[in-house]
Amino acid sequence: MKKGQLTRERLLDIAETGVLTKGFGATSIDEIIAEAEITKSGFFYHFKDKNELALALLQRYADTESAIIDSIFDRAIELDDDPLHSFLIGLKLFAEMMDDLPNGHPGCMVASICFNERLFDDKVRNLNRQVMLDWRARFRTKLDAIAAQYPPRDEVDLDALADMISSVVDGGIVLSKALGEPQALGKQVMLFRSYIALMFTPTKH
Repeated sequence: MKKGQLTRERLLDIAETGVLTKGFGATSIDEIIAEAEITKSGFFYHFKDKNELALALLQRYADTESAIIDSIFDRAIELDDDPLHSFLIGLKLFAEMMDDLPNGHPGCMVASICFNERLFDDKVRNLNRQVMLDWRARFRTKLDAIAAQYPPRDEVDLDALADMISSVVDGGIVLSKALGEPQALGKQVMLFRSYIALMFTPTKH
């Protein structure tokens, strides 16, 4: 990686830590510059303003989280190619990964932008929305495959069910931080897993 790319990544690392710790409004460009030990012109070479910084942070966050989730569920499919079983395995693997983080999940960039959306332009807000739609589509594909083989035991909107995964994860992050219990997120994911199992596992006669 070239020096300019390394500097850009360091700026993003510093900004991400600040944003996930105290929010966008309380994370100033000046403090990012100071911690990175570069000049203002050096910062603005990489990001013309806070909107462009937010856009880069959000895109990087989305790419990273998507890669992690895809690798987990790809591994689950390798272990069991049945759509329901592999999905349940994937949720368990994800919960276990969250439990292995000593201080819990660092936070959600999507939520951070939502909480401060008036600070940003339409480009940032639209990307934030698209990230959520991409997550919905990713899990909706899996749920469609499950429902085709295991009809749900109750009427359910599969888009809403796909969105529930994001709700559970973001809510679990807030819960774990508020309670000071890093394992709270993993427990919420496992409860969601139980709900999926109850919803789609055929009734035994």
